[in-house]
Amino acid sequence: MGSRQITEKSLAMLRSLPRISLANLRDNPGSRKNTKRGRGQYGGDKHGAGNKGSNQRQNYMRLGYETGNNPFYLRMPHENYYKGHHHRREYPPMSLLQLQKLIDTDRLDTDKPIDIASIVKSGLYNFFPDQKHFGLNLTDEGADIFAAKINIEVQWASEQVIAAIEKNGGVITTAYYDPHSLLLLKNPKKFFESGQAIPRRMIPPPDAIEFYTSAEMRGYLADPEKISEDRLRLAQKYGYELPILENDSNYSMLCERKDPRQIFYGLEPGWVVNLKDKCILKPKDEELLRFYAS
Repeated sequence: MGSRQITEKSLAMLRSLPRISLANLRDNPGSRKNTKRGRGQYGGDKHGAGNKGSNQRQNYMRLGYETGNNPFYLRMPHENYYKGHHHRREYPPMSLLQLQKLIDTDRLDTDKPIDIASIVKSGLYNFFPDQKHFGLNLTDEGADIFAAKINIEVQWASEQVIAAIEKNGGVITTAYYDPHSLLLLKNPKKFFESGQAIPRRMIPPPDAIEFYTSAEMRGYLADPEKISEDRLRLAQKYGYELPILENDSNYSMLCERKDPRQIFYGLEPGWVVNLKDKCILKPKDEELLRFYAS
């Protein structure tokens, strides 16, 4: 096609096209970019977080807080289920099935007493004392297949869990720990590196005294004779033969208990663990010995 023909064809196209005006001007494809900025597309610079207040700072309100209004449990005086919910102690659960898996995979040593520190060390259980978590709640899921003989210390357990452990010749104890003691048990190395003396464990609050002094719940403050009597009663109730602990080869391990003021197995309150020199410093002053005595 010659240049003259191209020119004529172009002129013919221009004659058929509409005249250029502001109504039909368009940008080239891709010459403009989208200026929208997500949640701030309408000119705002808060990105949906509002202006001032706890919502802007991501400090979310606690469960049940109604922004200064009369709470639900006060508007409905006959419904007190939620009253004081933010003060209640929580016990993150672990089932007997999970505990058996830890034992079968050699994450727990059954030749030594088991407490929450050894369970957290396994890496498959975690809790947060700063969020009202007060320790371990051992649940009865997998009670029919639990077959380990252990000496375990938990913070909460039901009657079915106690029966499942004692049926195999084991021992269970429910013990209270204050939040500071639980922080030490969660990360002992960090506390030992600080060079501080091991503190005393606090006694249970008034609303928990009844539970931890109960022989039925195997409380650590209960009378040992009453615990022995209740072990026999529970065996008769669930129809199993109670093993005799005195005839067991691991009798000394099964009978090992912490002092009510003790936090770590083998370490007394007032001792300082020196990780650098790999030694333990014990107090000798009479006043300190009386202070840390149980």
